[in-house]
Amino acid sequence: MKLNAAALAVGLLTGALALGACGSSGGSTTATTPPADGGSSKATTTGVTCSTGTLSGSGSTAQTNAMDAWRKAYQQACSGAQINYDSIGSGDGIAAFSDGTADFAGSDAALDPTDEAPAAKKQCGSTPIDLPMVVGPVAIIFKLGSVQDLTLNGPTIAKIFEGKITKWNDPAINTLNPNASLPSTTITPFYRSDDSGTTFNFASYLKATAPDTFKATPDKVSKGLGFHGQGREGSQGVADAVTQTDGGIGYVEFSYAVKASLPTAKIDSGSGPVALSKETASKAVSTAKVVGTGDDLSLQIDYAQNTPGAYPLVLVTYEIVCTKYKDPATGTFVKNFLEYTVSNAGQAVLAGLGYAPIPTSLAANVKASLAKVS
Repeated sequence: MKLNAAALAVGLLTGALALGACGSSGGSTTATTPPADGGSSKATTTGVTCSTGTLSGSGSTAQTNAMDAWRKAYQQACSGAQINYDSIGSGDGIAAFSDGTADFAGSDAALDPTDEAPAAKKQCGSTPIDLPMVVGPVAIIFKLGSVQDLTLNGPTIAKIFEGKITKWNDPAINTLNPNASLPSTTITPFYRSDDSGTTFNFASYLKATAPDTFKATPDKVSKGLGFHGQGREGSQGVADAVTQTDGGIGYVEFSYAVKASLPTAKIDSGSGPVALSKETASKAVSTAKVVGTGDDLSLQIDYAQNTPGAYPLVLVTYEIVCTKYKDPATGTFVKNFLEYTVSNAGQAVLAGLGYAPIPTSLAANVKASLAKVS
């Protein structure tokens, strides 16, 4: 499955124009530094509240394309606003948030309650919370000659990445693709070598759907998961490697598949092959349960579901924030920016970039939690 460059550009332009109207209304602040009272915000006629000054985030590479679009649109609308995002991976982003070098973190997995959450709480001086913001389907990308249509399932994917299936014409793959002409090309799997929330979600999917094959405990670190093949840093690194390798296969957040124009495998969970799209991904996330407490909205995704029309291999990228910042101006800026990203205008940007919007009911919960951030 492919989304062309034109679709991507249209999605980005739509988001920029939606906020561009806000900027042209004259509602954004023009000061180059936050006001002395720390309240660097002003509501525009479209409901977007602008802040001035500099805001820094870091973390998930999966949401980079979304964050780039959001930052650009917000900055165009809000004179004096500078938002930086360092795409360094979920684990490193959480570490930066916990040591105070980032104002918020993007992570494809919620804070680990045993070590990450306590460290973040110490830095915040308040309870940190996980706010779902982006549905990023995990695409199984491949390059296999002229083959563009491919169906896989959990057990087959697990065996490929564990080196138990090594040829593309293996009987297990042929069974799932009876009408395809699959070559005997050697399979070359690529996985994330860095600390990655995408890896955690991918491993969680394998654990849920192929427990007899994949016995490792899901982790953000690929070392110890038993993956066969070659490691690459970042989603971009995996996408680049597959692009350059006939017979290559890898897992990346969907926007990277779109950006690289790589085909993505359908997944058959027992109800028939399901192609990856914003609709099929959102349908899978709509079955997720909120397991966080209070204003924390961390989710439990049912990777083993066979809901008809649902693409089960999904991840949700969270923005991790303090409930109460030591600097009130920073808290206000974080709230204002993220209120835009979860708004209808902000979520509308996602589809053209290879993401899916979070379900409406979940978005309402995120807005309620954000309202309490200060």
